[in-house]
Amino acid sequence: MRDLLTEISQAKPGMRPAQSKVAEYVLRNPGSTASSTIAELAKTIGISTASIVRFCDEIGYSSFTDFRLAVSVASEQRRAARKTFSIDKDEIDPNDSMQEVVVKTVFHEVEAIQQTGSSLDFATLEKIVNLITKARRIEIFGLGSSYLATQDLRQKLHRIGMFAFEAPDNHQAITSSALMDKRDVGIVFSHSGETPESLEVLRVMKNSGAKTVAITNFPNSPIAQIADFKLITVAKETRYRSGAMSSRIAQLALVDFLFVRIMQLRLESVGSLLERTYKAVRGDRL
Repeated sequence: MRDLLTEISQAKPGMRPAQSKVAEYVLRNPGSTASSTIAELAKTIGISTASIVRFCDEIGYSSFTDFRLAVSVASEQRRAARKTFSIDKDEIDPNDSMQEVVVKTVFHEVEAIQQTGSSLDFATLEKIVNLITKARRIEIFGLGSSYLATQDLRQKLHRIGMFAFEAPDNHQAITSSALMDKRDVGIVFSHSGETPESLEVLRVMKNSGAKTVAITNFPNSPIAQIADFKLITVAKETRYRSGAMSSRIAQLALVDFLFVRIMQLRLESVGSLLERTYKAVRGDRL
């Protein structure tokens, strides 16, 4: 199901100033947006009605009436989701108890995984899986919290005998990526999709002839536009949950989606490899 509020959040970084103001208001006040006329909304935000019309058109609605109805539906869906977790609001408050902090954190992490999974382009995911299974080697890159996802994917692929590598800094990644060719696949994780180092590494991978994959939270970001394929996570920032927290959960979920499908396609060959690696480390346990 289309999640309008998520789409607005993801499109907001590329919007013009007036449309960005509309997006900011709608995301913070979906209830009042759904009950306002276009004139009332324009007056509240301090922009023209024409700017609101352009905003609606930019996110795929031909009329403000259709957009307002969609906001109402999205707002009700969020309310129902909060009710499932027995919380009135999902933002963590400074006065929340320990229990409330835990429940709200669980709510956000479950939501990130659910929305990432439901919004995926499955045909693209399948193509990427097929590329990975046939690749001579896989180069993976990410910085900050995204580096955790690269480590997770690399160690999973290594355990089933695939030649996957991740570099801890962009200089090593660039030199390694320069040796790639059309038999290889390059995967770059970047929540914002506009980190200069990630863009540079992706360009080197692409110029070397490798097929490239961008994993990012913003479908119109520079890294998503450059890569041959893109997978989009759905992670929201809140006051106490920065993008580095929510994006990590969504990225790790994507790693699992990819790996489970690869395992499924290579089950006959990887079963013995997993058993061998398990036996190799079994002696290190107490």
